[in-house]
Amino acid sequence: MLTCLQRDSLSFPPLERALRTPNGLLAVGGDLSAERLIQAYRHGCFPWYQTGQPILWWTPDPRTVLFPHELHVSRSLRKILRQRVFQVTFDHDFSAVIQACAGPRDYADGTWITPEMQAAYRELHRRGVAHSVEVWQDDTLVGGLYGLAIGQLFFGESMFSHADNASKVGFATLVKRLEQWGFVLIDCQMPTQHLQSLGARSIPRSEFSDYLQRHLDRPSTADWVA
Repeated sequence: MLTCLQRDSLSFPPLERALRTPNGLLAVGGDLSAERLIQAYRHGCFPWYQTGQPILWWTPDPRTVLFPHELHVSRSLRKILRQRVFQVTFDHDFSAVIQACAGPRDYADGTWITPEMQAAYRELHRRGVAHSVEVWQDDTLVGGLYGLAIGQLFFGESMFSHADNASKVGFATLVKRLEQWGFVLIDCQMPTQHLQSLGARSIPRSEFSDYLQRHLDRPSTADWVA
């Protein structure tokens, strides 16, 4: 049985109660308040739903993650990074990044990054929890991604690319910076060929939960405005 979340409570059911089919569906309902979203990520779940659906909360098993020291940078990507084809910034234009991530995709009808979702994550950005990576080419935003930083963990949400390799450059630059700041894990949620090519892999949900317990309250040396 799915748990129906109440607006007057921020609690989530144990991760072990998530459905196997569909994989990881944990709860339904609630809201997208900043407090609930932060609690969700700390608990190990995230919202994902389509327009017309209630808010659905997910915790897939296994969980796709990337350990910063396992980042795979191909020879061609190393060349692009050396040539500085793109310029990368952090937290320069969060609204533009999330809006671009919500744009149409060739492989999908519609978007789960609804105006309601965008407003919720903009609030998290104002609170210093959500962050963006911008990739520029000739002063034009051509790629980027956004996610949440809590303790020594980064929870990736979405990325976009309007130029070849732009999102890979942004992601690789972010991973290297996170490693320098003492982050131990990047949550990628679900597997994609794009992320696997960069070194992401799947781990059991129980192992992911262990990382949450050990590292959510440990400080990093992150300086997003540097």
